[in-house]
Amino acid sequence: MYLNRVLSGMRPTGSLHLGHYHGALKNWVKLQSEHECFFFVADWHALTTSYDDPSIIEKSTWDMVIDWLAAGVDPSQSTLFIQSRVPEHAELHLLLSMITPLSWLERVPTYKDQIEKLAHKDLGTYGFLGYPLMQSADILIYRALYVPVGEDQIPHIEITREVARRFNHMYGREAGFEDKACAAIKKMGNKKGRLYQELRTRYLQEGDDEALEAARALLADAQNISHGDRERLFGYLENKGKVILVEPQALLTEASRMPGLDGQKMSKSYGNGIFLREEPDSVSRKIRGMPTDPARVRRTDPGNPEKCPVWQLHQVYTDRDTHEWAEAGCKSAGIGCLECKQPLIDAVLEEQKPMFERAQRYLDDPTLVKAIVADGCERARRIAQDTMRDVREAMGLGY
Repeated sequence: MYLNRVLSGMRPTGSLHLGHYHGALKNWVKLQSEHECFFFVADWHALTTSYDDPSIIEKSTWDMVIDWLAAGVDPSQSTLFIQSRVPEHAELHLLLSMITPLSWLERVPTYKDQIEKLAHKDLGTYGFLGYPLMQSADILIYRALYVPVGEDQIPHIEITREVARRFNHMYGREAGFEDKACAAIKKMGNKKGRLYQELRTRYLQEGDDEALEAARALLADAQNISHGDRERLFGYLENKGKVILVEPQALLTEASRMPGLDGQKMSKSYGNGIFLREEPDSVSRKIRGMPTDPARVRRTDPGNPEKCPVWQLHQVYTDRDTHEWAEAGCKSAGIGCLECKQPLIDAVLEEQKPMFERAQRYLDDPTLVKAIVADGCERARRIAQDTMRDVREAMGLGY
């Protein structure tokens, strides 16, 4: 049932680095054992900024899925699919564009930020202006309740909620709604029907959020009502119309500013990353070549860890005892910078080892990856088609 559904995606713009792992993939691996998870390759989104050179998208798509699998995303627990293989995303985006005010798109903070950051590109396109609405369609097509995001992405969830609310308000007011809702309550059975009514009353009269959540869970588990009746009762619960599109909630992920090799945030555009499946010799060379505190010109010069990018990586990868050793050794010049870097090299290589092992079977047989994605696309499309059937009917397009 969609009350437990999580959706997230990534653009295929090249190999993934450890910043992607600590910022998103570790969280995906955790969520897949707790929720029904859908993870997708946002290839259409990649075109919004790279429409002039789409050549990287195909290779990046398959490399990225292998990176997900290497990181521990499990296709037996999660649905992995490609956005463009589910054309219902585009249909819902089109229909939502009919009702979405232009001002809602123009006020999205990341729209203005990207225009400034990518000033060298011609982003005066409808596709770029409309990408937040396409994100909304990506979420709403699966009626996902949870979307894992960082704080900077909350505005995207807010506009998605507003779009869903506007859609439900415009198209969820069916004739005889209350009578149909009351009839649906009777179908739940006497005991569950009474409990639903009690919880609804507690929520509407007392604002009891726990009662609201309990009623939603009751509806999610109800076996003897149709999908349409369930949607009506979700809306009736809050004195709204029929809930056709679910308002998602931001599932805030722990802030993870993965430092790069130069101390800035790890990013492909900065060229300061370590890739998930980078060869050990290359990883060792990169870390050994990291800049350190400029005050340590000679081995005997004391340093300050707070001014050293290596120290930032220690915060991510090593334990408290190693921190104390590195801090004391740096300040007293008791250890050299190369000595300080060795525990980091060991820790990064240890983290990557199982990734190489998981990835190898897919590198040996690429058809395994394509089969996983084909299965995921099929499952995702079945759900998307169910949603679009309801959307078309609500908008009078079900003929």
